[in-house]
Amino acid sequence: MIEKIYFELEDKVELVGLLHTPQVKTDEIVISIHGMQSNCFKKREDILAKNINNADIAYFAFNNRGTELMCYTKKTDGRKELNGGSVYEDVLESYYDIKGAIDKAVELGYKKIHLQGHSLGCTKIIYTYNRMKNENYEMLNYIKSIILLSLVDIVDCQKYDLGMDKYNEMLNWAESKEQEGKQMDLMPNGAFDHPISVKSYLRYFRDNKDIDFAKFSEKDYDFKELNNIKSPLFIRWGEKDLVIQKLTDLIEFLKTKITNAQLDISYIEKTDHGYTNKEKELAEEIIKFIKNN
Repeated sequence: MIEKIYFELEDKVELVGLLHTPQVKTDEIVISIHGMQSNCFKKREDILAKNINNADIAYFAFNNRGTELMCYTKKTDGRKELNGGSVYEDVLESYYDIKGAIDKAVELGYKKIHLQGHSLGCTKIIYTYNRMKNENYEMLNYIKSIILLSLVDIVDCQKYDLGMDKYNEMLNWAESKEQEGKQMDLMPNGAFDHPISVKSYLRYFRDNKDIDFAKFSEKDYDFKELNNIKSPLFIRWGEKDLVIQKLTDLIEFLKTKITNAQLDISYIEKTDHGYTNKEKELAEEIIKFIKNN
């Protein structure tokens, strides 16, 4: 069964998602956090939900405030602002999105929660988990595993794509716009993979101390944010994913850095960042991981 679920966040924003439930009653659920320009209606979400439901686990995919390119964030008092979507979102506000989804799942009777992120959704989960841990958030006890699909080193990929000269030029351009009070202006064409505002650009590439933790090129980095995760940890990429390094080398490197005793890290062959045509295989690996932990 699929049910539309509305839920209110701590900062009064209202979000909506699709709750996929199996035929048998369960207290176990996967909560899915999508990435940039995405939504809860993707084919991948449908396939994952169907297969995970077949394993008697519920699946909740929702549109976070970074859904699509740009959107209004609607509040329960009727107000709305054009400050959502990948163009305008502040990734730190994902804390409220994920916390609200967890609270809603617990309200609905789920006691075993698996947090799953894709791409930027991984960044959001790692940031939120660490913040909840620092704040001794009681609902953290319901988190039974963390599932990271296609975690991206956003800063390093940007430097690689633009080159350092262009990277610094775009950062300086954004800072000059900020000084003019034009944070909501869009960055120039070619500054990023998709249209993006000055304020969001500066969050990713300057004011990023809380989210720049996928430092795959830094051999001496301790990956403390990932190592703060004490729940079982599942990490996957597609063979043709958005990583600069050779994928097999990256995986072997992270095995030496991540201390989680229940780490399951690998990649899926012959697929891309979105796991095209390999969604069922991905679902099977997720289910096996959940059942084994």
